[in-house]
Amino acid sequence: MADDYCIIDEEEVREIREALENQTLATAATKIQNYCEQLERVELNIAITGESGSGKSTFVNAFRGLKDDVEGSAPTGVVETTMEPTLYHHPKYPNVKVWDLPGIGTPNFKADEYLKQVEFKRYDFFIIIASERFKVSNVQLATEIQRMKKKFYFVRSKIDDSLRAEGRKAGFDKDKTLDQVRQDCIKGLQKNGVESPTVFLISSFELQLYDFPQLEETMERELPKHKQHVLLLSLPNITLAINQRKKEALQANIWKMALLSGTVATVPIPGLSMAVDVGILVKEITKYYQAFGLDDKSLQNLSDTMDLPVEELQAVLKSPLNKEISADVVMKLMTKAAGAGLMLLEYWASTIPVLGSMAAGGISYTTTHYMLKSCLNELADDAHNVLMRALQTEV
Repeated sequence: MADDYCIIDEEEVREIREALENQTLATAATKIQNYCEQLERVELNIAITGESGSGKSTFVNAFRGLKDDVEGSAPTGVVETTMEPTLYHHPKYPNVKVWDLPGIGTPNFKADEYLKQVEFKRYDFFIIIASERFKVSNVQLATEIQRMKKKFYFVRSKIDDSLRAEGRKAGFDKDKTLDQVRQDCIKGLQKNGVESPTVFLISSFELQLYDFPQLEETMERELPKHKQHVLLLSLPNITLAINQRKKEALQANIWKMALLSGTVATVPIPGLSMAVDVGILVKEITKYYQAFGLDDKSLQNLSDTMDLPVEELQAVLKSPLNKEISADVVMKLMTKAAGAGLMLLEYWASTIPVLGSMAAGGISYTTTHYMLKSCLNELADDAHNVLMRALQTEV
């Protein structure tokens, strides 16, 4: 359990530790339940803005792991298709809300009026997108956002188009071209009064390339801690680094779920602990499954993006959890390895008054912790294998 402390919020650990030392196990369990419920209610509102035709809607779709032409995607086109703030929920995490804002850059554009129109206060941060140079309207908007003490990020979109255009020229150098585009954007922003700007180069059709990993790390780092977790789990699984950070974030909750399991096991009602343990395992393993994008829909989206048959991605899945996550499947897993001896011991321990209940709590904690960690490792390995297979298709 101590190994997980470094990953979670120190204040959270301190409060739970104090409850364990100075109050009761039930108090600590209540605190954990409250933290989990609060985390599930956390909202993240992301505003996507920029000039008409800059690729805002395509970025909205890519960020949510969707292609432009599937159900639930934001409409795209060569003309402005967004006339008012339009909300798009993340398909797996509905509390992650991506807002496609109307285009900026009209001759009479006024940043302060625009922000009032789109209800500035509801967004956690803004992503300002340009498909060529950043213009005065982009800078005006950024300045006004900064004045109101919110974060914004400059994104130069359609970098794949720029590379293709330059690639037709003799002596094409990809890295040199990327640097030239970046410096051109930075100089344009500096010319309009932005000091030390950072520009992220992105292709919405190939998020795993170029600067999207750096963008998401920056956004995550600059969010409050309770929103970092929500953003991380909602990110598309496009790099090994994202998968690893998701694994670490999910692992940080294992000891808390195990402590809940141990608390219930101290109640001397045979069968109660088993039912709760199975419920905890099903719920948490389902979270792992969703976060790693191992469901059929996510695999199909990845297949479409990488132009790879989905059967090839499914072929590298090894965990039995990828077929079904249900109480029956979890019971079989528990009865199999860790489980059998520890579960039987827990049952008999729970029938012994006082001392038996304490022992049952420890056994239940150990069983749940072991099972969650094993399942997380299995699914993380599958996610790693899927991504490695998908990345092999890249030229």
